[in-house]
Amino acid sequence: MSAKKNLEKAEIDHSLNECFLRGRVSAQAVDRELPSGEHVVEFRLIITRDSREGVDTLDVAAWSAKNRRTALSLKAGEWIELSGSVRRRFWQGPSGLASRWQIEAESITRLK
Repeated sequence: MSAKKNLEKAEIDHSLNECFLRGRVSAQAVDRELPSGEHVVEFRLIITRDSREGVDTLDVAAWSAKNRRTALSLKAGEWIELSGSVRRRFWQGPSGLASRWQIEAESITRLK
């Protein structure tokens, strides 16, 4: 079969991994140095559910220098909006392979 026919039969990928969130910062962000030497700043975002019955708390990671600086300057209870994507992180823990979901921030903006 020719390459052209293979492309015609290939399924089009309509995936999209973008999120836009508004919420309150739960606590002071933490700067972590990874074994690779890279730095990541992590914090949690509290978002009220649409039904107003409870909240969801999401882990956020800021990797770029600009987003790390912004995240470190945030205060608990401060309202922000961010855009980014959902990522699943894997690492080797004491009891084996571990993972968690987090939002990888591409932009962080304070709300007034």
